[in-house]
Amino acid sequence: MPAAAPVVGRDFFDRARATLSLDVPPALHDLTITDVIRGDLDLDPVMWEKAGVQATRPAAVLVGVVDHPEPSVLLTMRTSDLPSHAGQIAFPGGKMDPTDASPVAAAVREADEEIGLDAALIEPIGYLDLYLTFSGFRILPVVARVTPNFELRINASEVVDAFEVPLSFLMSPENHRRDSRDWKGIRREYYAMPFGDRYIWGVTAGILRNLYEKIYR
Repeated sequence: MPAAAPVVGRDFFDRARATLSLDVPPALHDLTITDVIRGDLDLDPVMWEKAGVQATRPAAVLVGVVDHPEPSVLLTMRTSDLPSHAGQIAFPGGKMDPTDASPVAAAVREADEEIGLDAALIEPIGYLDLYLTFSGFRILPVVARVTPNFELRINASEVVDAFEVPLSFLMSPENHRRDSRDWKGIRREYYAMPFGDRYIWGVTAGILRNLYEKIYR
């Protein structure tokens, strides 16, 4: 039987605080740790070896849940000329710099650089599972409460658009589709969560699926 859609509301924040932690997982930097890790091929882990891919670069993204009466998730559309994940829907974020005090600091800095989201409006709650990508990143997603009614400043060199999607839609398992495509001769399967004309897939959909599993399943 398919999983029933959870009732999603502002209790999300209480659930997240009770479930998640801001303890940085050692696997962010220790490549020998393989448990509690998600990734582009976690639906078929054997394919990692066939793909010949190593994810070694620490990164952080902001899974910003906007505190409306009906919460939403803040997402971006990346420009088409970026070196990785070009033209895709993504969370604000990127690689960690040596000057970043923590993954939270990196995610907040990137959110300011990409879309001008004021750090004072961001309340970090906790980390999801580490997520490994074909582009070589070890992404630590930072779940955070975002105060609404913000004004964004889009950095046109990195982001085409920023928009919100209802959390209830993203946390409903019937909206979690499994699609596939070829990548360098490998049949890659991944989550996709199409929302109107927005095709949310790959890393972003995989992280959202992890959020659903952590908070509602």
